[in-house]
Amino acid sequence: MPPRTPPPARLFLAPWRWIAALMLGLWLTGCASLPSEVDRPVSSALADPTETRIGRAVQARAAQAETHNDSGFALVNSAELAFTSRMALINAAQKTLDIQYYAIHADETTLRMFDALRAAAARGVRIRILLDDFNTAGKNAQVLKLAFEKNMELRLFNPLPGGRGSLFFRVLGALKDMDRLQRRMHNKIFVADNAVAITGGRNLGETYFGQGEATNFIDADVLAAGRIVRELSRSFDLYWNNPLAYPAQSLMSAAQLKAMKPPPATATPAGQAGPVNDETSAFAGGNATGAARAPTAKSAVRKITSLDGSVSVVEPLPDSTNLALLEWIWAPSTLLVDKASKIAADADAVEASQDTTVDGLLQLMAEAQSDLLIVSPYFVPGQRMMDQFAAIRRKDVRIRVLTNSLASNDAPAAHVGYARYRKELLGLGIELYEMRAEQEGTLSGLSSLGSTGSAGGSRASLHAKIVVLDDSLLVIGSMNLDLRSQLQNSEVALVIRSSKLSADTTRLIEPALAKGAYKVELQDGQLVWRAPQGSQLKDSRTEPDASLGLKLMLMLIGPLAPDEML
Repeated sequence: MPPRTPPPARLFLAPWRWIAALMLGLWLTGCASLPSEVDRPVSSALADPTETRIGRAVQARAAQAETHNDSGFALVNSAELAFTSRMALINAAQKTLDIQYYAIHADETTLRMFDALRAAAARGVRIRILLDDFNTAGKNAQVLKLAFEKNMELRLFNPLPGGRGSLFFRVLGALKDMDRLQRRMHNKIFVADNAVAITGGRNLGETYFGQGEATNFIDADVLAAGRIVRELSRSFDLYWNNPLAYPAQSLMSAAQLKAMKPPPATATPAGQAGPVNDETSAFAGGNATGAARAPTAKSAVRKITSLDGSVSVVEPLPDSTNLALLEWIWAPSTLLVDKASKIAADADAVEASQDTTVDGLLQLMAEAQSDLLIVSPYFVPGQRMMDQFAAIRRKDVRIRVLTNSLASNDAPAAHVGYARYRKELLGLGIELYEMRAEQEGTLSGLSSLGSTGSAGGSRASLHAKIVVLDDSLLVIGSMNLDLRSQLQNSEVALVIRSSKLSADTTRLIEPALAKGAYKVELQDGQLVWRAPQGSQLKDSRTEPDASLGLKLMLMLIGPLAPDEML
């Protein structure tokens, strides 16, 4: 997610050291600039997916389904499947891999992916990685090593001038150009051979795949096949060939990257698996050639004690999964995606155009006749969205919203924007649910929606972005229902008309509403957080589970910060 988190602890240094750091950052800003002459070769997605095993397998699967729909979908309903399905696509790809993300973190989980990517490149797969530039500092700068690998290209979107030694100094150095700093490419797309893709809320990193020791994100993705994938690839190409996409080599040399302190070694290469032979396994991604990493302290089986005293076992993530065994549903669909030019456009012009992914989603929501279920981790509606919610409620449509609590939010400042609308939302009759930060055990609904992986041993934070409309239309993507997604960031979402997928998704979410979240209500004009039934927790009249510091922050900056900055 874009730069919403509180300032690093280093901001709270002695005043003279803080001033010195600020002056250094501003000096660095004055010295740094982006290159004016950039060699940016134009390239495009694979023209004919049927040249590949994956493409032919998709055709065979569609014929077997005897469907008139040209796109198929499968829910990615666990953190483990989110990882193994991506590994399956890497291992099965024959021609191309196109990967677009807001953030890729350098950790044990992604290092396993990088091994598989290198193996794919070695067998001749062309790999293009498009990454927003904000998080490519400090340890995560090592991700840029992939730019110097054979058959791999890596471009950084809307880069920030200056060094990459630490995220703190990157942000400090960019304060002179806050508009550039705030406008980020938030799209999340993973495409193999222009035939099968994954999109949704996840970035790449251990906290998105249930392997984090401190925090794990509850997230959701969807696998897609067929015509809709070619639309995702077209959107990728438009970003890839945009003037804001800079080849990593134009911003940093291999020698400069090598000179930076690398992340500590956590694993050693192990053996290789066998090759893909048949059409079914090509689609599944099973047993494909690729290096694996030996188990480490983080990836090995470990036991974690939950808050309730129960002990859970966390298994290491498998290397791959058989996607052919998933339930694929063929359904009408469309793609909502922001133009790459949105990043460079004036926010007032973006708002006036009402031609964004979030605007398209709002237009769909306005058509609701009976039920609207919204999952948005950062929920800052703004007045225009509030007016639309009021219009929807006048039709007696039930609206339920699951968002983060102050305690579970990884970006507490975003909660400030949400909190100022909370009473008004409740006054409209909208049902509000706030995710608990601490979950006892692998709660079934949360595990299905996107397992935290650590079974209560780590903090849970909601990150999924889902809308289910009238039990028949599913929207899943990278967008939040906030002004940042609407006006500043670029976003992407799939709109799928399927009663089956909608019902399956609702069944994943409703246990989280019932058992993993506080229901917020108004009682005599005051907020009350109702504890989940059977949880043995007490109701609260203040932000539950949140520290005093977080509550003070809410009080201090709540009246001051503009919605679009939260």
